[in-house]
Amino acid sequence: MKITSIEEVVKEVKSGDRVFLQGAAMTPNELIDALCERYNELEDVELISIHTEGSAKYVEKPYCDTFTLNSCFVGGNVRKAVNTPNAGYIPIFLSEIPWLFKNNILPLDVAIVQVSSPDKHGFCSLGVSVDVALPAVRTAKKIIAQINPQVPRTHGTGIIHIDEIAAAVEVDRPIHQHEAGELSDIENKIGLNVASLIEDGATLQMGIGNIPNAVLSNLGNHKNLGIHTEMFSDGVLPLIESGVINGAEKKIKMGKIVSCFAVGSRKLYDFIDDNPICDFRDSGYTNDTARIRQNPKVTAINSALEIDLTGQVCADSIGGYQFSGVGGQMDFIRGASLSIGGKPIFAMPAATNKGISKIVPFLKQGAGVTTTRAHVHYVITEYGVVNLYGKTLQERAKAMTSIAHPDHREELEKATYERFNGR
Repeated sequence: MKITSIEEVVKEVKSGDRVFLQGAAMTPNELIDALCERYNELEDVELISIHTEGSAKYVEKPYCDTFTLNSCFVGGNVRKAVNTPNAGYIPIFLSEIPWLFKNNILPLDVAIVQVSSPDKHGFCSLGVSVDVALPAVRTAKKIIAQINPQVPRTHGTGIIHIDEIAAAVEVDRPIHQHEAGELSDIENKIGLNVASLIEDGATLQMGIGNIPNAVLSNLGNHKNLGIHTEMFSDGVLPLIESGVINGAEKKIKMGKIVSCFAVGSRKLYDFIDDNPICDFRDSGYTNDTARIRQNPKVTAINSALEIDLTGQVCADSIGGYQFSGVGGQMDFIRGASLSIGGKPIFAMPAATNKGISKIVPFLKQGAGVTTTRAHVHYVITEYGVVNLYGKTLQERAKAMTSIAHPDHREELEKATYERFNGR
């Protein structure tokens, strides 16, 4: 490996290359920005990523004339562009993105990553974003990196030897952080409703945000909880410190927190750094339904943009407008439903901040069905808990209406009547 200037490192990218960008907290922004500055020298460069943090110049003029983003998950920095001809979205389960690289469906020429300083054996860590970055570096023809001493060194499989890196630049700055927000009354009610379903000895999957944090804040009296998830954040820390989360009853990696990425505060990253109870793997491992289901009482907590009266879940688009991505929702909803004592859960406010019902007669035209109604079991709002599993379409509509915001129940009852009686 040669450590050189940032301008020299990005010269490893050639016209016509397909280039992977590591994402989430580990986004290598310095290298990405330096690559963008080569837009006059290059042409026809395809970028592949999941959610990235920081600026995304490559989707803006004049850079997007040279670089085309095809994203496997949509974050706020590229959302507008993905809904124009300048960028694209690839709908795919998080568990299957590694196979795009491994099976040469999207063979990679270059992988751009951010890594820790090498240890005494010459190994660098991919930090808190192993997810699809590990299969990218394992299959790309060439790897370029920014080496950052502030990257947490994670245990698991996310390691790369300096000899595998073609060229690198040294940077020294904190990785991206996400601070938890204040919980609202509605979020606390939802958290309490979800927590009422979680049993001692359960294995949890949850994401980032106020609703997962509200759930976790209500689990202080539980025992022997485990974590097998695609990501985690600060909300787990008090429960680990108190011994509530100890992984004692897990079948896969007993005692370990299994995840493929993490996003949170500096305190979270300091906890993860060189901590052997944190086991970071690629998404093909963490999100494999056959592996997830082996754990006991898998409780998967996910959210949605809207759910129709029959239980169809849209979590990635607002009508035809691509908002986020399929991600790992289906991987864990299915894994939880197949786990002994498992509970797949959708938790969301009954209405948006603007008062629009999230429980709807029909999904918006153009909306994607992220999770089918055949997969849906529990749906939770601040107004209660329903289980749609084994219920008819009519029974589901009645159940969903019962947890809708009171302002919208009459409209939903009318829609139910028209659907099942009025034709």
